[in-house]
Amino acid sequence: MPKVSVKVKWGKELFKDVEVNTDDDPVVFKAQIFALTGVQPERQKVVCKGVTLRDDSWANFKLSNNALVLVMGSKEEDLPTAPVEKTKFVEDMNESELATALDLPEGLINLGNTCYMNATVQCLKTVPELRNALLDYDPTSGGGTAGGLTAALSDTMKNLESGGPGACAASVSRLLLALHAAAPRLAERGAGGVLAQQDASECWTEIVRALRARLPMPGSDSKSVIEKYFGGTLDVEWVCSEAEEPSTKSEESFLQLSCFISQDVKYLQSGLRSKMVEQITKMSESLGRDAVYTKTSKISRLPAYLTVQFVRFYFKEKEAINAKILKDVKFPLDLDVYELCSPELQERLTPMRNKFKELDDAAVQQSLPARKKNQGDNKDLRKKKLLPYWFENDIGSNNSGFYRLQAVLTHRGRSSSSGHYVAWVARGDSWLRCDDDTVTPVSEEEVLKLSGGGDWHCAYLLLYGPRVLEIPEEDEEPMVTEVTDDMAGNPPTALA
Repeated sequence: MPKVSVKVKWGKELFKDVEVNTDDDPVVFKAQIFALTGVQPERQKVVCKGVTLRDDSWANFKLSNNALVLVMGSKEEDLPTAPVEKTKFVEDMNESELATALDLPEGLINLGNTCYMNATVQCLKTVPELRNALLDYDPTSGGGTAGGLTAALSDTMKNLESGGPGACAASVSRLLLALHAAAPRLAERGAGGVLAQQDASECWTEIVRALRARLPMPGSDSKSVIEKYFGGTLDVEWVCSEAEEPSTKSEESFLQLSCFISQDVKYLQSGLRSKMVEQITKMSESLGRDAVYTKTSKISRLPAYLTVQFVRFYFKEKEAINAKILKDVKFPLDLDVYELCSPELQERLTPMRNKFKELDDAAVQQSLPARKKNQGDNKDLRKKKLLPYWFENDIGSNNSGFYRLQAVLTHRGRSSSSGHYVAWVARGDSWLRCDDDTVTPVSEEEVLKLSGGGDWHCAYLLLYGPRVLEIPEEDEEPMVTEVTDDMAGNPPTALA
């Protein structure tokens, strides 16, 4: 049994389910430990059951599944140098100094219970192809209420991009009026004529519907930017559980997937998987009455940007409110939806997935001390080219099934018509919390704590973007990068 899964303990940290291949040299395992702890292999002392691991042999170092491996050693740190100027700590800065020091983007002013709209806009803004289409939109092109909403969102995006103070209350006000015109139910007011809080998911749906109608793909068929980059398709099969009748097959389109929260659902992936097989009652022509059918769905087209909604609200008749399910459901930073796809799509995804596997294997090798010394510091200076993340002749699709989380819309409170909505968005390797007009940096750990389980912010909508491979031209060794404006404006050419 060359491959085993062990636990690695370093100080107070415990890393579970670390896969070790004893067919490899022990130095490869030490490279894995380096990736987890930051302790250089030459500074590590690795012990299991009183036996110390050597660099050149697994002799007497017996590993079994779930074995506990102890790692001793400290990170190598450079001695600090005295700063030229007196350090000013973030805690001592005012909001203006903080925004300047961290180059934070603008927020959106709250006009009175409009956080649901602000959070939606900030999340959608993370999609470069959509943002660029909005920046290029002609506000005089008409289009009724959908055109008015698209024009108002375009104006808001321009003000966010220009970085004007307060992100232009006037443009936010126009956006709110356009949203109310397109969806009058969102204009509801409460006691005293104050605007009522609305459901962010409904706002998201209305905005996306308007953009779908008003943002055509340049130089393309009748498909819109929304359909191309957010739209997927499902292969659906219906089988009657109460009669022997031929199964029926159809195709359905979607702009988001739903994660229903039940007692058994603890992870996003299991919630998505359970939705793919449902028991539904509908009319049976052979029986002449309603019967139970098994509906099985498989994804046949993956969009570049995958929206997932946690179905957290349900109508509570006694209180006449949309009550909230607070259950903790974990979601990953990196999502793989391969198992949800049809066999035909899985086959098409395999070539790009193999390239990602090559990347992962290369990453382990590059972490070895000897190789790192040979590479030097010039590796990052080499010219690189980008592999397209879509299939040929299907711009806006996802050709690997791999996604990276780029935005989370959260809700804090007990009802969809109360509480507070906030957007958490990725910017490069960091994250930002966009709480109306207050934008602050946060860590990945804080984002992962948004999974629910209490009265803190719970993830309600997730937006995943495609993982992209970057190829150094000299040796064509794949590297992962993120979707940028350059990619959105100048699509990379597919490699032969």
